Amino acid sequence: MDLPFSTKESEAKLSQVREREEEDLAQILSQKYGMPYADLSLKEVNNDALRVVPEEVARKADAAPFDRAAQKLSLAVHNPNNPALAALRADLKSRGFSATEHLVSKKSLEHVLEHYADLTVAAESKAGVFVVAPAAFSAAENAGATRAALKNALDEASGMKALDRVSRVLELVFAGALALRASDIHFEPEESATRLRLRLDGLLTEIYDFDPETYRLLNSRVKLVAGVKLNITNRAQDGRFSLAHGDSEIEIRASFIPGNYGESIVLRILDPEATKVSFKELGIHPKLLTRLEKEIRRPNGMLLTTGPTGSGKTTTLYSFLREVQAPELKIITIEDPIEYHLAGIVQTQVVEGKYTFADGLRSIVRQDPDVIMVGEIRDGDTASIAIQAALTGHFVFSTLHTNDAAGTFPRLADLGADPKSFGSAITVSMAQRLVRKLDQETKKERPLTEEEKAMIQKVFEPLSDKSLIPEKIETVWEASPVGEGDTGYHGRIGLYEAIFMDDELATFLRDNPPSNEIAKLAAKQGYLTMAQDGILKALAGITSLSEVASTVDLPQ
Repeated sequence: MDLPFSTKESEAKLSQVREREEEDLAQILSQKYGMPYADLSLKEVNNDALRVVPEEVARKADAAPFDRAAQKLSLAVHNPNNPALAALRADLKSRGFSATEHLVSKKSLEHVLEHYADLTVAAESKAGVFVVAPAAFSAAENAGATRAALKNALDEASGMKALDRVSRVLELVFAGALALRASDIHFEPEESATRLRLRLDGLLTEIYDFDPETYRLLNSRVKLVAGVKLNITNRAQDGRFSLAHGDSEIEIRASFIPGNYGESIVLRILDPEATKVSFKELGIHPKLLTRLEKEIRRPNGMLLTTGPTGSGKTTTLYSFLREVQAPELKIITIEDPIEYHLAGIVQTQVVEGKYTFADGLRSIVRQDPDVIMVGEIRDGDTASIAIQAALTGHFVFSTLHTNDAAGTFPRLADLGADPKSFGSAITVSMAQRLVRKLDQETKKERPLTEEEKAMIQKVFEPLSDKSLIPEKIETVWEASPVGEGDTGYHGRIGLYEAIFMDDELATFLRDNPPSNEIAKLAAKQGYLTMAQDGILKALAGITSLSEVASTVDLPQ
């Protein structure tokens, strides 16, 4: 019985024969021209190499770069006799490039040339910078900056076969994070997938799951641009890089720690716009704001702001520095690390094991400063030197980790500072938290329950300045989400409390009293506590009562 003749199968076999003949011919010609032969059909193309030669020039010369190491290029050449090749060689030489030419078949050259299409959206990868193409930001903005739109875009990019898909995925992650106003990007490897989460308005939100292979490539790319070692996976590493977006650059701080299923990565987005916020826009109550405006302009003293990580302390201190900055003042900071760069201010950075906060402070006071900012008081040496600086004609800004403003003084005593010096050195102790702001266009008003009214009355009971309490306490506002992925909140605002030094408090602190006794005495000063500030903001419709309750302690 005759078997049917398959045209498709025959054509496929003929095509394979022709391709093999073409490769054989290229190999023979390479010997004739004294050039190494290369089969690039399955080789990965280095996009940074492609950027050296414009596509139009490459096509005209029948030659294209496919690999690069610094100023050394590997050049795929199909026709050594092409007149345009001589011009390309001269151009590369004039720009300091050394090119090794490889004779290739037409198919291999086309394989390289096809990758020029990837450059329209691909970002350049090198230590210290990640360039995001404008098209990626436009796509994120046009999609309405929603989590669903970002997920769909990541689905599409992750499924692409292009060798540059990792760059595209990272572009989308960064563009989406900025469009959604995220403060942090989290990659969390698990057994079967790596979870991507963004911190939006202070809360972590799940966005996407990457397969292990995609995450492996993402991990390498982020390590490369962050300037950390790619081969180290069993210990923590820290790096940083810039995210180039148009004419602006946004600093990214990268942290890598080993885990059961791979390295967990957290990228902190340090948007320089955050430091440009006036301290009058932070949400500080007008009465407290008026007093702070005077206190931060003192010729000597110390302002300490306290709160957990991520409560906005750095933003508050930078806003104070911007407020007092003047041509006649010398301002020096010591930070770990420098998160934002401020023009006109000398900023120094802690170096682990070599340059500590205490070392830096000792050096700074010899630099004739008027104002000093210490990123954080962590130990007794730093506390003692900072207090000494405040006593000797400098104004010191710093932060401390305590739960409230009253806890500042016992904490300093625990670190070894002398309580007898607090009255002369410390002028202001502040505490702060961040709460989400209600979307003003969608929020809804509701009446307070009797239990809530009783709780609010209990919160305001210790307040000595009763004029700060609203006359009518009947309604409160709640979030009203619209659509999938919406929370009903938009942005964040601070809750603040402060204690100011006076003679009575200075005498009281000499015996190192507990924080609850300090808080009772400070209540006489007539300023709001964080709980009271939060309740006022909830009654005014700035935030919700549930948001305040989740952030500060409210009585039951």
